[in-house]
Amino acid sequence: MYSFNYHRPGSVTEALECYRSADDGLYLAGGQTLIPTLKQRLAAPSDLIDLGAIAELTGVDVAPDRVSIGAFTRHATVAAHPEIRRVLPVLAELAAQIGDAQIRNMGTMGGSVANSDPAADYPAALVALGATVHTSRRRIAADEFFQDLFETALTPGELILRIDFPVPRRAAYRKFPNPASRYAIAGVLVAEFDDAVRVGITGAGPCAFRGSALEEALRGRLDPASIDGVEVPDAGFNSDLHASAEYRAQLVRVMARRAVADLLSRRL
Repeated sequence: MYSFNYHRPGSVTEALECYRSADDGLYLAGGQTLIPTLKQRLAAPSDLIDLGAIAELTGVDVAPDRVSIGAFTRHATVAAHPEIRRVLPVLAELAAQIGDAQIRNMGTMGGSVANSDPAADYPAALVALGATVHTSRRRIAADEFFQDLFETALTPGELILRIDFPVPRRAAYRKFPNPASRYAIAGVLVAEFDDAVRVGITGAGPCAFRGSALEEALRGRLDPASIDGVEVPDAGFNSDLHASAEYRAQLVRVMARRAVADLLSRRL
């Protein structure tokens, strides 16, 4: 690591002031990506601003039509929270599939979302559920949040405070995980609302995105067979040692079929 100044503010206001005062500051949430990045000397911030002592960034608020989760809430908390499991079970189930126990007990929702790893799980949930990201400056719709590889709509110094998730009638998430990291080689979340079906895809492209062709097919008939005739173009898809772009396109269709089957098995 390179040397840096370490700060542990006790409030959002103090954290924002630390950032404004720094030459080149970075926020530290769970550190599951940032700490390895620093160890490899791929980042050299002048100041590291640890958000771990800011109580207002942690917590869960559940209403019948909405689940609001603080940015510093750990994956393990989301996975085990009884009210999330009751009102928005797909989110708890998704969180339980992130990494391993150590990752889930350290990683945070806000950190994962802000990082926008192309294979992260939460971004699929934000896109499919039509979530709203509340920051220190504004509200950002999930459809506008993820922009490219590790790139989001956040501006320098902008801090995620919480994320609001609308509650669908029912939803399901399926992914094909990397056997070592558990990152999604391809993951699909299908959510049924009163007036729409939304599909969020992660792992396939440079960032999470809506599966518009899949949505259109499922609006006609919410059935796994509706996906059979849908073509998923692989142009722009990720291609690496884990899977080719063509294979990822096929995985999207397979995971979508499985997610729809799971969704239909849930009683309304």
